[in-house]
Amino acid sequence: MNAIELVQGAMKKAEKIRPKVGGFHEVPVFDQEALIKALRADQAGQTTFPEFLSATWEAGVISYEADFSERKVTYLGSQGESYVEAYPAVEIH
Repeated sequence: MNAIELVQGAMKKAEKIRPKVGGFHEVPVFDQEALIKALRADQAGQTTFPEFLSATWEAGVISYEADFSERKVTYLGSQGESYVEAYPAVEIH
């Protein structure tokens, strides 16, 4: 079997197991309100990290960037949307 036949076979297999709704790569629409709700629940200790990640995905977040110097995290959506969450400085005594 050559490479083309292998790829064609893999594509046929993927078509058979593809979800009927949404496909493989459907990204939720960025929802800032849902993201903030997920952030506040996590900050209150009401979610585990996997639950937080799931909630941010459902809010349309595809990645985030943490800037420790500026104490902020920028959450990014698939269409260029973003939300910046700033964090106060913490002093350790």
